[in-house]
Amino acid sequence: MNDTVDLLRIVTCGSVDDGKSTLIGRLLHDTALIFEDELADIETASRIWGTRGDGLEAEREQDITIDVAYRLFGTSRRSFIVADTPDHVLYTRNMATADLALVLVDARKGILTQSFRHAVIAGLLGIPHILLAVDKMDLVNWDEGVFKGIEEGFRHHATRFGFKVVNAVPVSAVTGANVLEQSGDMPWYRGRTLLEILETADTGRNASAGPFRMPVQRLSRPDQDVRGYGGLIVSGTVTPGMEVVAAPSLKSSTVSRIITIDGDLEAAGAGESVTLELADSIDIARGHVLAAADRPPQTTDQFAAHVIWMDENDLLPERLYLLKSGTRTTTARVTDLRYRLHVDTLEHVAARTLSLNDIGYCNLALDRTIACDPYGEVSDTGSFILIDRFTNRTVAAGMIDFGLRRATNLERQAIDLSKDRRAAQKHQKPCILWFTGLSSSGKSTTANHVERRLAAMGRHSYLLDGDNIRFGLNRDLGFTDADRVENIRRIAEVARLFVDAGLIVLVSFISPFRAERQMARELVDEGEFVEVFVDTPLEVCEARDPKGLYRKARAGNLKNFTGIGSAYEAPEDPEIVLKAAEHQPDELAGMVMSWLVEHGHLDEAGGTKR
Repeated sequence: MNDTVDLLRIVTCGSVDDGKSTLIGRLLHDTALIFEDELADIETASRIWGTRGDGLEAEREQDITIDVAYRLFGTSRRSFIVADTPDHVLYTRNMATADLALVLVDARKGILTQSFRHAVIAGLLGIPHILLAVDKMDLVNWDEGVFKGIEEGFRHHATRFGFKVVNAVPVSAVTGANVLEQSGDMPWYRGRTLLEILETADTGRNASAGPFRMPVQRLSRPDQDVRGYGGLIVSGTVTPGMEVVAAPSLKSSTVSRIITIDGDLEAAGAGESVTLELADSIDIARGHVLAAADRPPQTTDQFAAHVIWMDENDLLPERLYLLKSGTRTTTARVTDLRYRLHVDTLEHVAARTLSLNDIGYCNLALDRTIACDPYGEVSDTGSFILIDRFTNRTVAAGMIDFGLRRATNLERQAIDLSKDRRAAQKHQKPCILWFTGLSSSGKSTTANHVERRLAAMGRHSYLLDGDNIRFGLNRDLGFTDADRVENIRRIAEVARLFVDAGLIVLVSFISPFRAERQMARELVDEGEFVEVFVDTPLEVCEARDPKGLYRKARAGNLKNFTGIGSAYEAPEDPEIVLKAAEHQPDELAGMVMSWLVEHGHLDEAGGTKR
């Protein structure tokens, strides 16, 4: 295929068994083809399909099998690439770079929620053209009233999404009616056929007209004569002599050369891979963005965005995810889920979490500053995906609305006393002893014995207990998964402050999720987080049951109770494992103290190794 020919990227949308694959098969069978190819190679599909959005690239990096049929074909007037996606999360990733959304509706069923959801997503992603194909008209006796009712209902809904063009056509994929030629079975329809609409659709997108943006993918090697920065231009044009900035630092320089394997260029635009040589040596790394100095991107570590959730496990605010935008990957969390969008009514609904296929609007906080744009201005630098840190699954796609102002007007206050100074005052080495396990496993009892031993040695410590904290700091939280995540986030931040104060802090919380325990570990320095797994079998915990919680949970009177109605994710590689069913609390405390001595936190006389 010649990459320069007029190419229309089409994503098919709709519900299960609505006829997407059948309609595509009809197009391929009946069209006077110039060429046809099924793109099984993800590299080829990614190159031809386009560069906006990170779904294909992320999946390629994660070596995930893609359940999508990419069909490349052409007529005498135009070339097409169609992403035929199954009825789940993959449609979102392919919509991110489509020129036209082909929404199929079964004439017998009418417009379903999934059809509306696809239209909402297409609108958020800025797809300019939507084509409604009402299929299986032969099964409703070619009834004009059925088609008109579906068309009017869909147009009424779609006008609120900002589509430039909405076309509707009644078809039968099985018979070929109105696919290539006008059907005599529907004389009341005098519009264009489906193929005629596809051949003349105006994509309405001109990436070269936007501000210059090039995410840096590679740097020239030190032994090369040219100090260049390579990448794919995703927006705008660049010329020699043009002033550019490297975001997020916003240090400026001038482009001295535009280098390609075929020689230098006088200008380069969106869609071209080039290497830029700059007149000045400035600090640029992979993931930074070279941009027009007169129209720089936003630089922020917090922004508001629409998020389309694509995972069977719910979004949990404050949980850490990987955020991939362009060529840069950072750690991010949803700090405020402002609302969930009701796709039937477009109503903003209060929500604590997002489930599979939900669309929400939220604030996100990142662990570092990135360069970004509102999605409506530059889709590449305005889009991102979220990735689960443990499974590497892509769990969400997002479109940035705007950077949050508070992200740029806050600075850390310098404080003279350091953690080391505070610890030296107390003659100890601070750390977090994080006790985790089921309810009634013996966490708090063991932690209490450990703290008594530390106090007897003259150590400075504090015990943070799960129940006690819920009487004060976390009294507003329940026991849903989302509340449990927030519960641990808050206590982890408090524990970090205590470590900074030079204390040995003991944390006794069920803390059922590995992700949040990992988050707590990453808040402090290497060696300062000690995970203590109090490994007590469920049946032993139930037999103890001093608060009667297991009995209530078994009776259905206590929902989301860990081990019964909510899962507990046991540590995979804890520093300390305590078999509380086999030893007395004071014996368990002795094991913890021995570990602290063996690993240099305490000396055998009770002091601290400095």
